[in-house]
Amino acid sequence: MTTLLTNAWLLTVDAVMTEHRHGWLLIEDGKITALGGGTAPQIEGAEIRDMGGDIVMPGMVNPHCHMAMSVFRGLGEDIDDRLFRYMLPLERKFVSPEMVRAGSTLSAMEMIMGGVTCVADMYYFETEVAGVIDRSGMRGVVGQTLADFNPPDHRSFDEGFALCDKLVDYCAGHSRITASIAPHAPYSTGAAVLERVAAWHDAHPETRIQIHLAETEAEVAWALDTHGISTTAVCDRAGLLRPGTIAAHCLLIDDADIDALARSGTGVAHNARSNGKAGRGMARVEDMRAAGIPVGIATDGPMSGNTLDLFSQFGVVSIFAKVLGHTRSALPTREVIRMATIEGAKALGMDAETGSLEVGKQADLIRIDLSAPRMQPIYDPYSVLVFATMPDDVRDVMVDGKWLMHDRKLETLEPAKVLADANQVADQFRAEIAVIDADMAAKG
Repeated sequence: MTTLLTNAWLLTVDAVMTEHRHGWLLIEDGKITALGGGTAPQIEGAEIRDMGGDIVMPGMVNPHCHMAMSVFRGLGEDIDDRLFRYMLPLERKFVSPEMVRAGSTLSAMEMIMGGVTCVADMYYFETEVAGVIDRSGMRGVVGQTLADFNPPDHRSFDEGFALCDKLVDYCAGHSRITASIAPHAPYSTGAAVLERVAAWHDAHPETRIQIHLAETEAEVAWALDTHGISTTAVCDRAGLLRPGTIAAHCLLIDDADIDALARSGTGVAHNARSNGKAGRGMARVEDMRAAGIPVGIATDGPMSGNTLDLFSQFGVVSIFAKVLGHTRSALPTREVIRMATIEGAKALGMDAETGSLEVGKQADLIRIDLSAPRMQPIYDPYSVLVFATMPDDVRDVMVDGKWLMHDRKLETLEPAKVLADANQVADQFRAEIAVIDADMAAKG
């Protein structure tokens, strides 16, 4: 299949941020083979799509998510103890392959409709998530979570590692899906297990590692009390910090931690909206990036951040950096877009194939409709993307040269079925919540 996109405002997000105000882009066999400005070439037999002067840019990358948790969205929102009152009991009772499939498919639909073409996920029953990503047409890193708090799909770390092996076999040879091992956090696994994870990754170098790191005060206290060092240093000592590791959050870090992350080649997933909503603070994004650490913009799970809309993250990411730096010039809008595309891809170790529009890369791209009043006038397209664009402005989405959405019509998923499946799970949750609330009321 050969596709020629014409009359596009091309934002390539390459190393020098090349832009073609009146551009064209040629796609052959799923890859970008040529692009430029001015008059488009004549390509016999090509499917020609006129972009109508809209922005065409790389598909966005979400480097940290828990896709299945969309079915928990908004549950117990204003209740302080919702984790122990609702979340953990519901997870232990209802998390199953079927639930994971329903929640992950809902999240895939939301992300595609919001211009996200690549996601890194960590949860349970991850072969189901891999299947969802495959059927949706997205690109992704799927991480089997390991934890010591009685998770729903393994009762021991040995069983958890066996699930990781199974996930590697499931993803073997897949062009769009990469397996990963995902120790939940240093405190919920322990140093010995982290060392075992590092050894496992040595034996599976084609995979990735995902972990929550330096996210909470309790985690930092655990590291100091147990090991006398920072939580980042615990991971470094265990050999877990390395190229191929994606560390989510990295809120509570000092200069030595930043040096360790930079030296090791670890990527960071920045979850500004989720962190702010939880009152946990603001990450030192500019300091990490200045040290050479690739930092992508992530949504976290839809239970924590509610939406999987990356556009709603951009303003928060930019504003937090400006507040920390006490200057309007901190983290310019074009840098935010780099974080959402090529830098997020680099954090996942996938920047050679996706994250920018360049010859030889996979054709992972989106079209942004510029017709909404809030988008005009345009002095700087990056400012528009960061502070004005919404998911509904995403008109077309392509991965590997295949349309996942065209003119807002999904090509790979059936919205009615996706919503029905997710709400069937929600009905089970509602019934159980009523039981939980009744028991608590009876106890006074």
